Amino acid sequence: MKAFEKNIRRVEPYVPGEQPQRKVIKLNTNENPYPPAPGVWKAMQEMDPDRLRLYPDPTAESLVDALAEFYGVGRDQVFVGVGSDDVLSMCFLTFFNSEKPIFFPDITYSFYKVWAELYRIPYECQKLDEDFKIVKEDYYRENGGVIFPNPNAPTAIYEDLDFVEDILMHNQDVIVIVDEAYIDFAGRSALELIDKYENLIVVQTFSKARSMAGMRIGYAISNPKLIKYLNDAKYSFNSYTMNQTSLLYGVEAVKDREYFEETVQKIVDTREWAKGELAKLGFEFPDSRANFIFATHPNYDAKELFEALKKHDIYVRFWGSERIEQYLRITVGTKEEMQILFDFLREYINNK
Repeated sequence: MKAFEKNIRRVEPYVPGEQPQRKVIKLNTNENPYPPAPGVWKAMQEMDPDRLRLYPDPTAESLVDALAEFYGVGRDQVFVGVGSDDVLSMCFLTFFNSEKPIFFPDITYSFYKVWAELYRIPYECQKLDEDFKIVKEDYYRENGGVIFPNPNAPTAIYEDLDFVEDILMHNQDVIVIVDEAYIDFAGRSALELIDKYENLIVVQTFSKARSMAGMRIGYAISNPKLIKYLNDAKYSFNSYTMNQTSLLYGVEAVKDREYFEETVQKIVDTREWAKGELAKLGFEFPDSRANFIFATHPNYDAKELFEALKKHDIYVRFWGSERIEQYLRITVGTKEEMQILFDFLREYINNK
């Protein structure tokens, strides 16, 4: 090892899902199968390219205002960033600075662990129970902060608001982050609690329900004091996190509530139908309240099935990690895409 290498920060990086650059049945990264709101397309066609000559608004005022109006909060309660990953990473950097470990589930987004190690934050992974559910009592102990997704990923399990509030009630001396990437497909949001608990931060994204994974827009909603701390940290290293196009298209996506609700309902309807079809084929899965299903089959190896699907240009997600090595995460696509998946699965099972 060279002398200079001793001072290089090393981390085991997060590995994102595959992004094939050709036409496939893409059910592996939980993107929305429907296009963004019509206003986004219109804005793309009408945008003056000369705007790209100028720096974007560092405050992201137009998008912040649109989100504040949509959720009925003050503009000083909204923080936006380059996807919810960026927002969450900024939250780790800003709020998790205790010598005590932060708590998050053992089966969840792997980048929680990556960020903790990158920023040298002590952490403890709290084990999900045998049904892949969060054990809320595990979060009652003294800690340096709490973060958990709701619904969780990759399990797709949603916990109701009373469950979330119970964790908040037992952690009022630390920051609690509820990561709600999939909440629009699930139920009531922890946003209902932000005025009651001043230590609560709720993070959401445009990548799922708003069909804009390619634009990278995420946001946090909390009380004005915590949002100011986030902005102070952001301005300390990059004032211009949101580009001109993201701001313009993001506003249009937020404005069209009717389209948003319509596409969410289409995905929920397809998900419920898909759960029935998977069950008929013998698959087992937790009750999904997200835009994906976390499924296993007692008679077929998950890795072999994953590879077989991929050979037929049907992409799902497989990890092979401890406790979930026999599970596949299947994004809910259009009904037509799901039908292609089920036709393949029937043939696969019949030929085995």
